[in-house]
Amino acid sequence: MSNNKKVLCIIPARGGSKGIKLKNLQLLGGKPLIYYPIKAAIDSKVCDKIIVSTDNHKIAKVAKKFGAEVPFLRKKKYSGDLVTTEETLKQALIQTEEYFSRKFDICVFLTCTNPFRKVSWIKEAVEIIKRNKKIDSAFSAHHLYKHFWHFKKKKPYKVLPWMKEYTSRQVAPILYREDTGLACATRAKFWRKGKRIGNKVHFIVNQDSVTGIDIHNKFDLFIANQVLKYLKKNKKDFSK
Repeated sequence: MSNNKKVLCIIPARGGSKGIKLKNLQLLGGKPLIYYPIKAAIDSKVCDKIIVSTDNHKIAKVAKKFGAEVPFLRKKKYSGDLVTTEETLKQALIQTEEYFSRKFDICVFLTCTNPFRKVSWIKEAVEIIKRNKKIDSAFSAHHLYKHFWHFKKKKPYKVLPWMKEYTSRQVAPILYREDTGLACATRAKFWRKGKRIGNKVHFIVNQDSVTGIDIHNKFDLFIANQVLKYLKKNKKDFSK
């Protein structure tokens, strides 16, 4: 690895998903969802360790089959519905460093439910942090031209003042949706503080709509399988 920065990849994959039972083992193109982030991390060739954080023995067994390590099972108190991703990543980092008796400098976060990622994003995210000491996190972000609302004291408001006016898409300000589950690299010190990303960030801009597919229920899985069939039929490899 260049400049001796140790890189840890954490892939959260708990067994208690509610939308689909054992969601992370559901099949997409004949392979379980957990296969996709593991394969991407391996192919990126920038991760010193690829760890799957799970509380489930079946998921652990499958993860190992595809090349990830599962040196320990996630503790029950960190596996509930209300446990945040940030807490999961923090505990996974701490446990991994304790288990292997080594410290990591950069942490990569990948999810199973966002399978349509490019391997190059992982490589780019890690290399950006290695090259630029001023950057804390680098992650995939999808640009949008939509208007957003929120409720304040039960009244609807536009999220940003400029959204009060409608303009053509060509001149409208661009928003960026954070897609850290696709590819995100952060300096380890922020994970230790329970923060997914740091203060100074870099976007890896993603304009491909297929990468926005996030699988949480059976319909999402159906759509993902149809998209994968289309890509294969047209000889398009979304990972490159």
